[in-house]
Amino acid sequence: MAESKIYRRERYLSRLRPFYDADDLIKVITGIRRCGKSCLLRSIADELRDCGVPESNIVFLNLDRREYRSVRTVDQLERAIDAVMADAGDGLRYLFVDEVQNVRDFEPLINAIREDGGTSIFLTGSNSYLLSGDLVTKLTGRYVETGMFTLSYSEYLGMRKFLGLPADSSPLLFREYLTNGGFPRSASIDDEQARSAYIHDVVAQIFDKDVRTKRKIKDVALFDRVQSYFINNYAAPTNLSNMIDYLHHTENVRIKRETLSKYLKLLEDAKILYRCPRFDLKSRRMLRGGDKFYLADTGIYTACNANAQISYGPALENVLYTHLRAKGYQVSVGRIGRLECDFIVRRNNMYWYIQVSRTIADPAVEEREYRPFHYIRDNYPRYLFTLDPLPDQKNGMRHLNLMEFLAVDGDLEP
Repeated sequence: MAESKIYRRERYLSRLRPFYDADDLIKVITGIRRCGKSCLLRSIADELRDCGVPESNIVFLNLDRREYRSVRTVDQLERAIDAVMADAGDGLRYLFVDEVQNVRDFEPLINAIREDGGTSIFLTGSNSYLLSGDLVTKLTGRYVETGMFTLSYSEYLGMRKFLGLPADSSPLLFREYLTNGGFPRSASIDDEQARSAYIHDVVAQIFDKDVRTKRKIKDVALFDRVQSYFINNYAAPTNLSNMIDYLHHTENVRIKRETLSKYLKLLEDAKILYRCPRFDLKSRRMLRGGDKFYLADTGIYTACNANAQISYGPALENVLYTHLRAKGYQVSVGRIGRLECDFIVRRNNMYWYIQVSRTIADPAVEEREYRPFHYIRDNYPRYLFTLDPLPDQKNGMRHLNLMEFLAVDGDLEP
């Protein structure tokens, strides 16, 4: 099938290439709706064609497309797969099933195809319901999951260049990215009003298709209040008891703790929110309570608050958080004695300590941001990210410009 060229997201392709021909492992790609999973599958298919795989052996089913809108049972899915694979030639076949979570109890069928051999299987889903039931219990060690995010700032610049749009990093373009987020399709929409309408529609679809409808929420109004609270307070420490009190006394809304926990899990499962737990530096253990929640994309906040001005503090934290998570780092909120560090970042046996602030031009702010670092007794690297134009080193602590770091797809150094 003839397809227009697409922007290839090398970050994810490089992780999946070692498994292209692995017919014993199911490749599972998860992420929020419209983050680019379908285009990633097309990129993989393009690379397979470039390597000489015949078109007949590359088989696609996008279960969100009109011709498959009636495929909702496992028997219907099996018939659809058999139909599209009937003309496959000799050699390894490549089966791509997009938005497979639309079919209930799909797991045994996919497992059977894997066990038959000769088919390399790729699945995508918009939420973690994809990794429920038989896929986990029966396929332990037999699938690899790649979590996908919306465009990072470096990818945002790369896509703009790919589309022939101005792509030189600048404070104005960075502010636009912080405001509108990184949903890939929105990067190609020049008109501000049209772009805003698109993002708002995407967010509405996420809530309607991946949360409210699938989970059959009875009290939609209550769920919407909870959802609005988390979106409006992203990147802030969250205490469920305090939240219950706030909803009760400020908004006159009563909610049970178990209902609140359930709604929060739904938002996490739909990949709308990401939980950032607290980590105690002294005990090297996770702490209960006070977790922060970051948005899958800062455009979600803008779409739900059309007239709100961007708040740089949480927005800068959010884009750094998703940048690091997308690059495979583990990220926690750090507790250092009585002080908190914005992020403690881990990968393998390496640690990094990170503070984020818009500016430290005010000496009082500078002292506040550096203070947690002085209580760290080990020699792991310490980073302060701001938007200041002339960052530098201070007592071995690295002060970097966050916009510049993100623009070059920066990595943390040992």
